[in-house]
Amino acid sequence: MKRAFVMIVLLWIGIMVGRNLYQSKYSLSYDSDQIPSDKIDTSIRLLQLTDLHNSEFGENNQELIDQITGQAPDLILVTGDLLNSDEPVTKIAENLISSLHKIAPVYLSLGNHEIEYQDNFKRDITQLYQSAGAIVLNHQYQDITINGQPLRIGGIYGYCLSDKYLETGEADPGECMFLWDFENTNRYKILLSHLPIAWLKNDGVEEWDIDCVFSGHLHGGQVILPGIGGVYAPDMGWFPGRLKGVFDSKDGERHLVLSAGLGNTEIIPRFNNIPEIICVDLVPE
Repeated sequence: MKRAFVMIVLLWIGIMVGRNLYQSKYSLSYDSDQIPSDKIDTSIRLLQLTDLHNSEFGENNQELIDQITGQAPDLILVTGDLLNSDEPVTKIAENLISSLHKIAPVYLSLGNHEIEYQDNFKRDITQLYQSAGAIVLNHQYQDITINGQPLRIGGIYGYCLSDKYLETGEADPGECMFLWDFENTNRYKILLSHLPIAWLKNDGVEEWDIDCVFSGHLHGGQVILPGIGGVYAPDMGWFPGRLKGVFDSKDGERHLVLSAGLGNTEIIPRFNNIPEIICVDLVPE
């Protein structure tokens, strides 16, 4: 009897673990936040997706496209790693961009997998994405108007350490030059930056005058434990805590939006970590 009970418990645990692993690979979740600002006069809906890694949700990503369509975004923000650096396949990323740009303008920054892909396969990924319909911003920005609201939107791949790290040689002078130029405006500033490390660990949200930064890369910590958060993330170490959601500056004026993303490239699969898209409504304060 005791043996049978133990077997039933183990079977139940196995079923629950298997169900969670399946959901963490094939299900989709949606997270929404509001960010108020005195720079915003008209509400704008931003939708972020990141770290697809050649994953598909439904045939030709139709489930993902339908969910994004249902949110009626004004802008779609893609923060890199749509593909995998060691796979020649680009059609999944291209087809998704082609579908998304029919919904709303698609602004995209590169991730480490795009950078490595270009080195591995000698193809211009920026041209590839632009041909599919995305506006690729790589150490570039555009001043645009959405719903009558002036915005500055930029993209960068790098650690984005502030100028105080120039003295130690840790900061990249080129990144600092770009960000100094980028932050010099009265427009509401949106930055797409695949790597969130400096914004999380090095006071980036305090040091840079940038209203809202969108990042990915960390996959939420891959395995998420209730009450603990992510188990491990590159550059963040073991048990780094919460690695998804909105992180605010001390004065509440600047924000990092960090997504756990959609895909997976790690040996250890995502667990308790359902793929997500994020909607952020910028609203008047």
